[in-house]
Amino acid sequence: MTSYSLRNASPAKTRADAVVIGVVKTAKGVAPAPGSEEVVSAYGRKFRPLLATLGLTGKAGEKALVPTGDQVTTPLLVIVGLGDQDKLGPNAVRQAAGVAARAVTNAASVALALPADSPELVRAATEGFLLGGYTFTTYQRDSLKPDTRPGEIVVLSPAARTQDANQAFELAQVLADAVITARDWVNEPPGDLTPPMLADRLTEAHAAATKDADAPKLTIKVLDEKALAKGGYGGIIGVGKGSDAPPRLVQLNYTPDEPKAHVALVGKGITFDSGGLTIKPSGSMPEMKSDMAGAAAVAQATLAIAKLGLPVRISAYLPLAENMISGSAMRPGDVITIYGGRTVEIANTDAEGRLILADALHLATEAEPDVIIDVATLTGHMVAALGTRMAGVMGSDDIVGAVTTAAESAGEAFWPLPIPPEMTERVHSSKIADLSQHDWVRWGGALFAAAFLREFTGEVPWAHLDIAGPAFNSGAAWGHVTSGGTGFAITTLVDYARGLAEA
Repeated sequence: MTSYSLRNASPAKTRADAVVIGVVKTAKGVAPAPGSEEVVSAYGRKFRPLLATLGLTGKAGEKALVPTGDQVTTPLLVIVGLGDQDKLGPNAVRQAAGVAARAVTNAASVALALPADSPELVRAATEGFLLGGYTFTTYQRDSLKPDTRPGEIVVLSPAARTQDANQAFELAQVLADAVITARDWVNEPPGDLTPPMLADRLTEAHAAATKDADAPKLTIKVLDEKALAKGGYGGIIGVGKGSDAPPRLVQLNYTPDEPKAHVALVGKGITFDSGGLTIKPSGSMPEMKSDMAGAAAVAQATLAIAKLGLPVRISAYLPLAENMISGSAMRPGDVITIYGGRTVEIANTDAEGRLILADALHLATEAEPDVIIDVATLTGHMVAALGTRMAGVMGSDDIVGAVTTAAESAGEAFWPLPIPPEMTERVHSSKIADLSQHDWVRWGGALFAAAFLREFTGEVPWAHLDIAGPAFNSGAAWGHVTSGGTGFAITTLVDYARGLAEA
């Protein structure tokens, strides 16, 4: 089991098996980053020629492993690029630490001497290293081999003895644990994580979080298919009825003493999306196990907020369904009744996420929260607009602004988008039902989806986080983001709650 510590010690004299330092790009070429001073001093005049020999430029993503001989105490020096010197900050440190984590193998202990002279940088270095070293090997035969990850990780910081730095260090570990668990859930094969199975995982996570005497006030409630049908949750039932694995709705509530705010979180939990009768192209399906990434993010953010003891009440709603094809599957042309009584005409069974979210959003309004935030891998339109590393956020202007501020501190990329008035007209275009679920107009599909969701938020301030792009990384690892599920949006949600707690 890996241990973590925060120390004010010399990176040149640490007895770890490897020490990590950073370099940056400057107008005059590559230069050592803050935190590396004592290592550079130990090398003396040999250091700059060493960088030249290695061909390092300081750009983000670079790495080099150097046997140290007798220059410093550690046998291995790991050098990572931090990018432009004038852009050096928590995001650069977080990503460089992630690169370092994958570069160091078979080292029993690692010391990080990256820039870490502030609480924000301590958090970034710790979080980045823990996340960058993530692997998912459950289904690999080689997973039975001995674990080669470091047994000890030491973050070196001149601020190590301050309370703020230690709190940031603890925060980073809580966040990394939450993100790693969400990644595990998203990476799980869909046949092994159906809606009932995911509901069981959530129940187990709740039990683990509440087992101690001083545990936070967390409750959980699971509605099965019979309770959903009786309660009138037409969106969840409609999407899930094509599958042999029945749907679920999980409610996770954290109620601290004297909360400063009440936030309702809603997460899309489609455990696999075939597209239903509006079937997806075969090449699009392998990653559709990730269509529950919103639910995973909301659940883990809620548990992290509770573990941190933040004075913010959280009511989390996780609608879970599998969108499959069968004789009982929802059809284009059907009309379903959402929880609360509004009817919706179905045009596209592959636009199913908004239907289960509609049920959960209306239910969330009944708790009378101050704010509602939903998180969903909702539309391919958002990926087309913003790519695979940035999410979109829409809704009430003040909440959108607060979310983007939280995302900046969390190191996640969100871009605010509008919901133009014509989208409301399109949502109300059905001739036989209250609302249209989809209209096959190619343009502005992500905005249409947001306008549809807004219909179920009442008068509550609300933000919609469409994480379709960054929720799953189908390419190579970069920075602290590994291949597969990313756990995107968890740190933003937690930082948003931290902002409310500190207000």
